[in-house]
Parts: sequence; structure tokens; C-alpha cells
Amino acid sequence: MTTEVPGCDCGENRGFSRRRFLQGLGLTSLGVAGLGLGVPMLSARAAYASTPTWDGPILLILSLRGGFDGLSAIAPIGDPDYAIKRPSIAVPALTALATGDRMFGLHPALAPLKPLWDSGLMAAVHAVGTPDGSRSHFTATAELERAAPGSSLRTGWLDRVLGAAGTGSVFQAVQLGSGTPGGSLSGPEPALAAERLKDFTLAGADWVGSRMATTLKAVHTGTSLTAATPALLTLAALDTTASIVAQDVTPANGTVYPANNGLASALADAARLIRANVGLQALTLDMGDWDMHSGLGAAGTGWMADNLGDLATALAAFAKDLGPLMSRVTVVTISEFGRRVAENGSGGVDHGHGNVAMLLGGGLNGSQVHGVWPTLADAALDQGDLAGTTDYRNVLAECLVKRLGLSPTLLPTVFPGLSVAYPGAFA
Repeated sequence: MTTEVPGCDCGENRGFSRRRFLQGLGLTSLGVAGLGLGVPMLSARAAYASTPTWDGPILLILSLRGGFDGLSAIAPIGDPDYAIKRPSIAVPALTALATGDRMFGLHPALAPLKPLWDSGLMAAVHAVGTPDGSRSHFTATAELERAAPGSSLRTGWLDRVLGAAGTGSVFQAVQLGSGTPGGSLSGPEPALAAERLKDFTLAGADWVGSRMATTLKAVHTGTSLTAATPALLTLAALDTTASIVAQDVTPANGTVYPANNGLASALADAARLIRANVGLQALTLDMGDWDMHSGLGAAGTGWMADNLGDLATALAAFAKDLGPLMSRVTVVTISEFGRRVAENGSGGVDHGHGNVAMLLGGGLNGSQVHGVWPTLADAALDQGDLAGTTDYRNVLAECLVKRLGLSPTLLPTVFPGLSVAYPGAFA
């Protein structure tokens, strides 16, 4: 459901052409690109261990594509201008879920996540913004994932994190739910991508079964071929994935993931990878359909409520599935931009600026809405939008340093030009 508006590139957030990505482990959802054909599938640093090398915290970046409306999700019910500027779509204060902060309430559709909020396994940073002022889906997404405004860098910020952290296993960085790594993983560090783990197989191998893999292993074993190490590591990754799928069939703790929910399917696979302890350090997932120029929904119902319900039930199932392992995971939501404060004539909200970052998992100063609230008064708005008082890179930087152990001295490499000011969301 999309309403096009003049000058809006709203078609770009669905299936737009991505920038060049590492073909390393250049996997589509159904295969490995160039295996055995001399096409490098890992970087030149491909002496990556095939055994796990990481048992610490795992970063899960959930991209809410299309321009997520943080003012609906974590509603500023205590700001008098909220209901005034959104007379038909504001979340009513009486139905919002209590956060412990009179200024903010959770959208009622986030009810499945309320136990996580209450137990300290969920928090938020509000009025998060980007240095890029673009309201174009394509441009804003590219800048969000590059995270290096004013520089000539063309790599993704998460690729730079992996480079700074050093080598890990083949499974150090994984994109699930898509056959190509997202822009944050663009660069020389290896990244694996798969629509679904069960489909992570050699392209065209169905008709020859295991013979193709056996032949490829034989061809590359004991040779000096440039592609030998990447090919063998890729084949080992395929074997490992097949073993995970075969052995980890049923979600743990009686979890039932919601049906017909793409995010839930990807999160179920994420839980399998985490339980398998294959050296996973970073996961990226996407959820689209947030571009609500019209028909967002009245009084906490409709399109926004449906999408937030899908988001909440998927994440709640993921947390239940992992059980105590959820304390190893940190989920951070990001989106290319927020939405305008005032609703439009179609019962929706157009492209804006300031937004919310939702956080789930271990290591949080939980049950709180962090950040500096600028208010929704006319004089405080950024050209009609919620002002961004916290650079989103500072949310990520604090997570990387306090949660994942990245040295603060490496932050200029990951986020060049960032004036570091942590929002205090991580313990």
C-alpha cells in the first residue's frame, strides 16, 4: 500500500539497485556465485578460521525500510503538540502502554514486547537523526549505511567495524532474509547472505546432489589455485549450514513464530545460527513497508498497527526462542529517516527527519527512553520535522564500545568525523 506524492522517490525503497557489494561468499538465496571459476568469494584476507572464534555479544541491526514513524511507535503522549498536530492518527494517551516516563508511551500494537520493556531488555533512544538531510529513500539509505558524511569512504560502517575487529569465522557477518548483503556490509570484509538457511545451497546442485560439492572439494584441495581457500571455506560454510538446518528443526522453549511473517522467518534462522555458535558477530535483517503517506491508521489501528504487530510478535518470538541466550544479543533498529510531525490530508505522514531507535537484548540501561527530547513545538521543529538531537551513529558507537568491546580509539575509523556523545542507553 503506497501513495506516491510529487517529488517522492517512494518506489526506491522497494527493491532498488544496491551499490556494488563484495561477491565474497557471493551468495544468492539459492547459490554461490563463481565457485571454482576463479571469482574470489572472500577478500584477500581470507585465511578465516572455519571454527568459531567469537562467543561474545552479537549485534543485530534491523533496518526498518521506507521511513519508520517513530512518533507512532514510541509516542510522545506527554507532549501537548503531539495530539494537536496529529488529530486523527496520534496514539491516544489512554491506550498507549506505560513506559515509566510520562512523556512517552508504547504503541498498543507493541504489547508483545512490553514484558521485555518491563524486565529491562528493551529501551529506546528518541529524536535520533542523521547528518544527511535528504528525504530521498535511496540517498538517505545509502548515507545511513555508509555512515561517513563528508568523507570519501565508500565502504559500509559495519564492514569497517569488522575490519577493525580483525578476522573471525566465515559466519562473522550474516544478512538473513535477502540474497545480498546490505550496504552497511559493503566492502572488503567477507559477509554471507541468504534468504533462508534451508535454501543456502549450491546453485544448480539439485540434479547432481552431493556429487557437485564432492567434485569441487577434490578440485580445490591441495592446489595453489587462488580460489582454493575461498572455495573450500565456502563449501565448509554450506556443510555447516546444512547441518544446522538438519539438527535445529524446532524452535526452543515452545516458541511458535507467527506465520506469513518474513521477519519472523528470518529471526527463526537467526536463532538457529546463534545457538549453533559458529562465530557469529553481526546480523543484519530488513523489514519494509513503512512508507505510510496515507492511511496510517486512526487511534492505534490500521496499517501502522498491523506492521508494528508483525514486528513485535516476531521479536517477542525470537526472544522466547533464545531464552537466556537473548542476553548475548543486542538488537538496534535503524531507518533512513523519520516522518513529519503533522499528519497530511490523506491520514498519513510524509518524509521527515528525527526518529526513534529501539533497542532489545542484553547490556541495556533498559525500560527507559533515552535522548534529549526537543519537543514538538513549532519553534523546535526542523523544517516541520522532529529535530534529531542524537546522531544515530552515537547510538551505534556506544553499543560498539560498551557492548561489543570496540576500542574507542577505533571510532574515528568506523565513524569518521563523529563528535562522540553517548546517549547513555548501554550499561
